[in-house]
Amino acid sequence: MSDSDTPTAPRRLLAMARENPEQMRWLGAVVGIFLLIYFLPAGTARFDNAVLEGIRLTHWYAREHVILCLLPAFVIAGAMATYLSQGAVMRYLGPSAPKPVAFGMASVSGTLLAVCSCTVLPLFGGIYRRGAGLGPAVAFLYSGPAINIMAIVVTAKVLGFELGLARAVGAIIFAVVIGVIMHLIYRREEQARAAANGRGFEGELSRPLGQVAAFFGLMVGILVFANWAVADSPTWMAIHGWKWQITAVLAGLFALLLMRRWGWPLRQVAILTGAVALAALLVPGVPELAFAVGIIGLMLIATLRDEDREWAEQSWDFTKQIMPLLLVGVFVAGLLLGRPGEEGLIPSEWVVLAVGDNSFRSTFLASLLGGFMYFSTLTEVPIVQGLIGNGMGKGPALALLLAGPALSLPNMLVIRTIMGTQKTLVYCALVVVMATFTGYLYGQLWP
Repeated sequence: MSDSDTPTAPRRLLAMARENPEQMRWLGAVVGIFLLIYFLPAGTARFDNAVLEGIRLTHWYAREHVILCLLPAFVIAGAMATYLSQGAVMRYLGPSAPKPVAFGMASVSGTLLAVCSCTVLPLFGGIYRRGAGLGPAVAFLYSGPAINIMAIVVTAKVLGFELGLARAVGAIIFAVVIGVIMHLIYRREEQARAAANGRGFEGELSRPLGQVAAFFGLMVGILVFANWAVADSPTWMAIHGWKWQITAVLAGLFALLLMRRWGWPLRQVAILTGAVALAALLVPGVPELAFAVGIIGLMLIATLRDEDREWAEQSWDFTKQIMPLLLVGVFVAGLLLGRPGEEGLIPSEWVVLAVGDNSFRSTFLASLLGGFMYFSTLTEVPIVQGLIGNGMGKGPALALLLAGPALSLPNMLVIRTIMGTQKTLVYCALVVVMATFTGYLYGQLWP
């Protein structure tokens, strides 16, 4: 054999990679993880604090949002997948539905929800999987956290009527325009999806419309009032003072509906009611415990009933798919940007310096950073108020208000699992680009 015929080391490695691609991927992953750990700047003040910020933000998210926001959202999403016939969803929200009806229903439905960019995800996944068109589903996905009435009112109260009005008008237009653009880009794919999903499904609800409306209306009401936030307004504060009493009344009406219309036995509902009341009495300062007992008990009863077991199974499927990605995304967001008012790996001074005027660059950076940050419901208002106090321009402020609540890193990770990488990138790009141009125009006209 000549020297030219002798395999060189690189050639041998390439041959081995072709023969054992799975082993080489594992080797690359192990080496990559080792190098990442080896070169971590552990021991430096900023890195150690950023890790703690990631843990603290995840801890806060778990305590403040998982029980009151995500658990009921998973239950509602599971109910959508179980009790809304696919044909009925496609009739009103599907690709072939009249566009004014589809986009109108999606936008209005989202407006009534006071939810964050993560809580809206199970609801979005529920209607999209049941056959809703991509455009109306995306309009709902954006409108839920971006245009809810409470956020608009608080924005006008704290940041001024002018900025509140600009946010309201911009967000409503965004929901429709982004949904329409997504529909137009993927219209052929959506037509094929509609044809595939429409075969063999009836166009009517499996139960009377009044029962279904009351069923979902009461669950949404429980979700909204259990998460009613503190705000600098006498009306909102008055409602906040009675939030748990209102939630309890809605839960009682929901239990009555399950017994009268869903056929749930009085004995099982009474036991669950007693367990919730006992939890509230034993730990009076932690209403979240009683709330969690109620939801878990609700799903346990559903698993015992043949006609409702799918409800619990669908809810569990959404939980398994979404929860891990959300927690990872929240940790990474805290690691990079910290909690509101705290430092992550990216210094807050950089953010303030980057968005300190009404230039196009500042507006784009505000929109982009807002898209990666996580805002719980209404927290974007005091954050923007603090940034404006540090010199943030009005244009970047509006861009942050239009992009931030609707997007976040955990939000993006979950959307990708529901509608794919390409559609997720297009949706996020549309939000950032439209927020940038809207904020820039606003900053130039009203500096």
